Amino acid sequence: MNRVEELLNAIQKKEEEKTKSTVLWVLAIIGAVAAVAAIAYGVYRFFTPDYLEDFEDDLDDDFDDYFDEEDEDEE
Repeated sequence: MNRVEELLNAIQKKEEEKTKSTVLWVLAIIGAVAAVAAIAYGVYRFFTPDYLEDFEDDLDDDFDDYFDEEDEDEE
């Protein structure tokens, strides 16, 4: 009986290790996909031009010009 119990315990340990291994592989794949997505997003943000910055610069220039003209009229 002792030998049979040892075999059953060995089989159970193998099954537990197999499930742990499967979970580890799934988590590794999810992590790899997340890393690739983060890198792709970073590259996209780096190469996409920032149009809002140009708009703010133009607005500031027009705003300054308007007040410069008022200052000249007062003098």
